[in-house]
Amino acid sequence: MSLGEEYAGLFSNNDDLSNELYKIGNEINEKVWRLPLHENYNKLINSTYADVQNINYAGGAGSITAAQFLQRFILKNTPWVHLDIAGMAFSKKAASLNTGGATGYGVRLLSDLIKKKYERK
Repeated sequence: MSLGEEYAGLFSNNDDLSNELYKIGNEINEKVWRLPLHENYNKLINSTYADVQNINYAGGAGSITAAQFLQRFILKNTPWVHLDIAGMAFSKKAASLNTGGATGYGVRLLSDLIKKKYERK
């Protein structure tokens, strides 16, 4: 909600990967904006009964706590990115990239990242 229909939230533990996605997103108009990961948000998903809960019952920071939840399952030192595309995946009105409805947001973004960074030339 905080980024509306212009940007998807980006969470990552890797500056290079984040910067590359930001650059590609601006080039193809599938923009991302990096949001914070911080250990202080962990208290929102800690549980009295389990190792972790997947719902932030306190409210607020839903995207951040979702990324914090995912981060707990990533092997140490593994570069990763979580894109929060909830606001971008479906459009109620026609926009510059789509006619409304499902947008396919992120497909070109990740495809271009793979082409630029990981495919052999």
